[in-house]
Amino acid sequence: MSHYDVIVIGSGAGGGTLVRHLAPSGKRVLLLERGDWLPREPANWQAHAVFVDNRYVSADTWYDDRGKPFQPQVHYCVGGATKLYGAALYRLRAEDFGDLSHHDGISPAWPIAYEQMEPYYTLAEQLYEVHGARGEDPTEPPASAPYPFPAVSHEPRIQQLSDDLAAAGLHPFHAPCGVRLREDDMPHGHCVRCATCDGFPCLVQAKSDAEVLCVRPALERSNVTMLTDAEAVRLETGPDGHEVTGVVVDRGGERETYTGDIVVVSCGAANSARLLLASASEAHPAGLANGSDQVGRNYMFHNSQAVLALSKEENPTVFQKTLGLNDFYFGSRDFDFPLGNIQMVGKSSADMYRGEKPLQTRLAPQRTLDDVARHAVDFWLSTEDLPRPGNRVTLRDDGAIQLSYTPSNEEPKQRLLHELKSMLGQLGMHHDHLVPRHAYLKNDIPVAGCAHQAGTCRFGADRATSVLNTDCRAHEVDNLYVVDTSFFPSIGAVNPALTAMANALRVGDHLLDRIGARRPERTVVQHVA
Repeated sequence: MSHYDVIVIGSGAGGGTLVRHLAPSGKRVLLLERGDWLPREPANWQAHAVFVDNRYVSADTWYDDRGKPFQPQVHYCVGGATKLYGAALYRLRAEDFGDLSHHDGISPAWPIAYEQMEPYYTLAEQLYEVHGARGEDPTEPPASAPYPFPAVSHEPRIQQLSDDLAAAGLHPFHAPCGVRLREDDMPHGHCVRCATCDGFPCLVQAKSDAEVLCVRPALERSNVTMLTDAEAVRLETGPDGHEVTGVVVDRGGERETYTGDIVVVSCGAANSARLLLASASEAHPAGLANGSDQVGRNYMFHNSQAVLALSKEENPTVFQKTLGLNDFYFGSRDFDFPLGNIQMVGKSSADMYRGEKPLQTRLAPQRTLDDVARHAVDFWLSTEDLPRPGNRVTLRDDGAIQLSYTPSNEEPKQRLLHELKSMLGQLGMHHDHLVPRHAYLKNDIPVAGCAHQAGTCRFGADRATSVLNTDCRAHEVDNLYVVDTSFFPSIGAVNPALTAMANALRVGDHLLDRIGARRPERTVVQHVA
């Protein structure tokens, strides 16, 4: 049995960021990752391998509320979901931290204000080398510092799209991108602006992911240890249940137990709930830290649509994910409730279509699909998914995840799509020709996508209605914390990764104080093009 000051379970946006923050303290930190290092290989950049063969998708089987099995689109590797994410690193809007009325109900207030998270958003943007431009997005919340890097420039077709949107009276903006790009000095940068970024692993390690920017630097310190292929299967407590006394790990079929003064769970919203539920004991009969019966509940994952519009002209764009639009985030002229966010998604290809819709494209000539791809302009639309107690993770008798989920806010979702459709003619697209894509869902079962999953261990001041307190410590277990997106009480309508990163840094400061370590000094850096 080995003992550590802090054990962190999961190496993605939450866990990886936290370990990087704790590493300079000199305290003994153990990072447990159930996957392995994602291979660096030519297949990283091959659409067929990624989208048709699902080369990097986990082999898990989950079940829907009818007991139907499906393969979730989750990734177990060092860096977690950030290895294949699109690196769109948005802040939640300031209004998202308060009660917000939606068509289908209330998006509840967070127990902390935006102002408490803001310094950590700035720190996370620095850590993850975010490129962006303040002042373009009218919904943008206040920021205490500029983006550390200038916005990624639009390629000509996307610049034309931006100009057309502006001419229509809208407010397009440069999307905040986490890429290690130096447009003013390409030979000394990492990113080459390739077409294989969004949804792909980066072969040249130029994506701002948790492995490259957090885990690797942390492991350079002798006080940080990582075990791969190490799945945490149970958390043990003492007889009174007030403290985690052991982390039981499956490594190659063998069980090992590790102990730590503090244990931090960051397995992803579904798997963090699974671990707590699987850790039931006499002291916690409904699952660890589940006296409120909230563990696993309020699962959210965004009410999203990936669509492509067919441009009248060819779209030769390579790096497409540089533009966003939030004019409808809080509503539209004829609808008083929030609609959501529109942003570009990675440039599509024929192999993606075959992977996303294999039956529908099986007989399609390659030439036809290639022609569609040449003219495609690809959009990602997100509408807020409301937390519902019945949308929840439970465990089957065999320990597998069962996910019950009913979508919310369908009307705003359709209205957001309508807003985009209504603009097509003004944007140089074929009028009313918008084709659904499933690049992130990849399945007819909506929950299979698992992109942007959140909820299941919400934080709050009231232990009767939440799992965690405002420091993301379990109300019922003094040394147990959760730092992935499980803690979200609501999800907003923008990508959740930066909020998970910022919160991990916020909780990291709390943990440094708790273990008697000094907080690292911070320097805000801006790289001007």
